[in-house]
Amino acid sequence: MGGMGISDGAVQVRAQGWRRLAALHQMIEARLEKELSKAHGLSVVEFTVMDALSRQDGWHMRMAQLARAAALSPSATTRLVNRLEDRGLLTRILCADDRRGIYTELTPAGRKTLEKARPDHDRALEAALSEAEETPELSGLFDAVSG
Repeated sequence: MGGMGISDGAVQVRAQGWRRLAALHQMIEARLEKELSKAHGLSVVEFTVMDALSRQDGWHMRMAQLARAAALSPSATTRLVNRLEDRGLLTRILCADDRRGIYTELTPAGRKTLEKARPDHDRALEAALSEAEETPELSGLFDAVSG
C-alpha cells in the first residue's frame, strides 16, 4: 500500500463522525416531526417542500427542482405533492411558455399554514440543536455544522 491512502485509523474516525452526524440528523428530524405533525399536521419533508416553494422567486418550482430541494425521488415527490394538493396547500400549474412545464406552487392556504408552522419549526430546531450541543458524543459536530 502506497503512502497515498488515508490510514485505517483516519477512516475509522471519519466513519464514526459520519455515524454521529446521522444520529444527530435523526434526533433533530424526530423532534421536528413530532412538533410539526402535532401542531400543524405536517411532516418534516412536507414542511421542507413548502418552505422551498415559499423561497422561490415567483413561488413556483418544477417537480425536478422540488425533488432536489427535498432530497426525494421523483415518485416520492409526486406522492407528496398529491397529498399536499389534496389538502389544498399546493396547486399545480401548467406553464404556457414551457413545454415541460408542470409547476407547483403554494396556495394561499398553504402559505398561511407555512407561516403558522415556521416559528414552531424554528423553535423546535433551535431546541434540538441546543440539546445536541449538550450531548457529549455530539458536541464536536457543532464546530463542523455551525462553521
